[in-house]
This record gives sequence, structure tokens and C-alpha cells, in this order.
Amino acid sequence: MSTSTQVSGSALNGVDALQLGHIKHIEQLSKLPRGDWSGMHSIAPGQGDDLGGYRFQLAYGAYALALAHRHRLPNAPAMFESTFNRLIEKLLEPEVWMYWRDVGRGGAPFNAHLSDRLFEQWDPVVRDNIMYSAYVQSMAAMYNVLFDDDRYTKPGALSFRYWSFFWGGEPKSFEYDQNSLTELLYWKMVENGYLGIACEPNCIFQICNQPAIIGFRMHDLVTGGNVADDVVEGYRRAYADFGRLGDDGHYNMMVLEDSKVVIPNRGNPWVDAWCGALMNTWNTEFVREHYPRQVADFLVEESDGTLSVKVEPASFGDIVIDTDTNDFGWVAAWASEMGDRPTLEGLLAHADRHMKPTWHDGALHYPRNDEKFDQDGHWVRMAPLTGNALLGYARLNVEDGMWGLYNRPWDRSHFSEPLIVGRTDNVDITRAVFDRESRALNFTVARRVGEGAADAFIEIDNVGDFVLEEEDGAAAPAVARCEESRLRLQVPPTSTNMRLSVAGWEPSS
Repeated sequence: MSTSTQVSGSALNGVDALQLGHIKHIEQLSKLPRGDWSGMHSIAPGQGDDLGGYRFQLAYGAYALALAHRHRLPNAPAMFESTFNRLIEKLLEPEVWMYWRDVGRGGAPFNAHLSDRLFEQWDPVVRDNIMYSAYVQSMAAMYNVLFDDDRYTKPGALSFRYWSFFWGGEPKSFEYDQNSLTELLYWKMVENGYLGIACEPNCIFQICNQPAIIGFRMHDLVTGGNVADDVVEGYRRAYADFGRLGDDGHYNMMVLEDSKVVIPNRGNPWVDAWCGALMNTWNTEFVREHYPRQVADFLVEESDGTLSVKVEPASFGDIVIDTDTNDFGWVAAWASEMGDRPTLEGLLAHADRHMKPTWHDGALHYPRNDEKFDQDGHWVRMAPLTGNALLGYARLNVEDGMWGLYNRPWDRSHFSEPLIVGRTDNVDITRAVFDRESRALNFTVARRVGEGAADAFIEIDNVGDFVLEEEDGAAAPAVARCEESRLRLQVPPTSTNMRLSVAGWEPSS
């Protein structure tokens, strides 16, 4: 697979105010104190019952940042790295994964017959539960790829720990790292004939194995391996027997591990959208072939010209399940990956008009709303996964954004380019792209609104001999310090477009 050296149009334009607002909201969530999940609680009674639980909000917030960094702000890791790292740390907190102690015992409709063989399992990645383990693995490897930082390959870097004075027995500690977790998941794939790893016991969802494939690819990018290719080849063979699509042309939802019975998708937008948005990374021709007809079955044209999504109540038999499946958010994310601008813009227009976009300290999100329709009949329900992460993901993504992250990673010389690697908390970077032909870093910086006269700096690495100027020819701001190859630059009070020319730069191998 090729690597990317060409500057894209999305990078030349950077991020607009709405996109920046989403980035800052994800940053704010990452900074919540340990044990504080404010704004992230959904209508579901627990994390094991929740299709929009903490793990998904953290993961798709991180994926959104990955897309923004790769495609919109490639030379500003300072806007993303610390936030991404904090999201991984939060993903390891016990509130996120302890549901598995109970869910792993089964007792649900598709695994009740296995309950006498299942047992309490505290280790959240050792058996099944790919709906969690794949995100730990893929986020760690993605961090390694994007920031050239292998901290999660160190022994014990991905560890799950819990102890209570009041219950649970001895302290629990399960130590993994990027390498050992990748190996564990790979061999579980092999053991299952590449059909996938179960989420809940006996339930192998197509959707939840896509992040694992993405994680294998990210790991391969830093190790030179070919685990992802091996898994994809095996996955194709396995699903040749079962079919990725049902008779109605929609993605089959899951396969029961013991009986190999296929459970189809019965009109749920989230099943097709979630699967298609991620499967596009390695199976783009197939995904694109079926997308137009699939998405057409789910869209609702509103009277005001916006678009919404058909949502059927979740049910099992005669039981209606009041839960959040995040259909609206998943279809928006899917449309963004497909480059379907009319659909994406129609959905975002609906969200902006009817779903109470909320700004706080420069950050944008859509707050939870459990009501389904407003007095005019417009769909207004908003779940935390959609409002905190998926609409930001959709707005920050570009056509084939995840495909590009998977298939066209940066070459090694990207990390020798001038990179904005540090910033004070009162600074926003809305454009940062290096033009190799002119050997110039073009960037836009601004102090955050309301931050006053506090010192505001950025740090640029890989500088060497340089010429710094504003793009309109005005004098450059003061350089506080330049040591070796790192430049510390004071940020002006107003948004400023700047150019840093480094005549001696040459690509490294």
C-alpha cells in the first residue's frame, strides 16, 4: 500500500469554527477528572446494555481526532496528541470495562443455553468482548502511527486494574501492551476461522470486528507486519459461506458462534451505517456498490428541507427496548466516509436546526435529549455518542477518510517536517500544513476567546535555519526561544496566518 506525501485540499483549508468546536469538545471530555462522566451518561441502565457507552464515545472521539489530524491539520500534532493519550487512559478506567464481569456470564437470549459453561470474568479482553478490546488495541496502535510514539508497546502499558475495600476479593490486575493485545486478538481470530471474535458470548457481530481489522493495520504500519492482510483474506473466505449481506441487501448483523446461524439486519440504520463506515477501509468497492440503495431505505426528507433517519423502536419479541442505537449519528458518519455531501449536509442541517447545538468555552456538542419528536414532528432525540462524538466525526471526516488512514499513511519523512508539537492551553491551531515543494510550513494560530493576556506560545520542531513571516507580509511576532531545531513562538492576540520557510529541509527515509 502506498504512503502519502501529497498535500490535500482539506489540509490546505484547515478547520472551520464548527470543526474546531468539535475538537475542543472532545478535548474537554478527555480532561474530565477520573470518575467524572458528565455529559456521557445515556438512557441505558449500564455499560453492558449500551450501544453508545463510554467505550464507544471515547473511541469515536479518538477516531474523529485521528481523521482531523491526518486530513485537516497534518502538521499540528499539538492539537491532538495529549487529548488522544487521555482518551486511551480513560478507556482503561474500570467504569468503562467492568460490565464484562457480568455480561461475560451470558444469560441473554442468544447465549442463555451457555450459562452453565460461562463464569465471572474480570479480565475484559481475554475472552470475547471484542466490542471493547478492539478499541483499546486500535487506539493504542493508531496513537503510535499518528504521533510516532511507541509508549503503548511497553510491557504493562495497557493494564486493567480494580480493587475495592468493600467487595470483589483480591486486587485485580491484567497487564497487556500494544503487541501482546494484538497477538491475543489475532490468534482469537484464527481460532474462530476468521469469522470474528464475539462481543457478548456466542454473538459475532460484523460491526465490532471492523475496529480490530483497523487496529491490525495500524500495528502493521509500525512493525512492517502483514497481520491485517492475513485477517482480511481469512475474513473474506469465512463470509463467503455466510454472506455479508442478507436477502434484502442490508448487512447481516451477526453470526451465532455455536450454531453458525446468521442473524440479519431487520431495518436498523445503525447496523448498515456503522459497518459500512468502517468496512470501507479494506472493502471499499463492495461498500460503495451497495451504499446508495442501502442508505436510501433509511433517509427521511423533512418538511424544512433537512434530512433525518427512519428509526424503529428496538425490540425483542414483544418487548420494546428503550435504548439509543444512534442511527442518526451513524448514518452521518457513513455518509461522510462515502463523500455523500447532500446526505451529510442534510443531516447536519437537521442537527443544527432541531437538536440544540450547544457551545461552551469554544466547544461544540449536541446535548442528550430523550424526547423523540418535537411539537412539529421533527426527530430531536440525541444520545451522548452522537452528540459528543459521531457528529463531530462526520464533520471532521473527508471522503474516504478512514480508507486513507488505513491505505495511505504518512511516509516516515512526515515526522521530519516542521511540526507544531507544543502549545499552551490558550492557543488554537486552525491550519498547519507543510508544502514540500516550497519547503514552507503554512499555519494559522489564535488565542482562545476569553483567555486574556496570559502568555500564549506554540513550539515547532524540525526547524533548522528558518525565515518566519506573516502571509500578508507583515512582521513576524517575537520568537521567544530557538534551541537546536525547536522554535518557541509567541502567539499574537488575533488570528494570524503565518509562513515558516526552512530552506534546508530534505525528506528523511
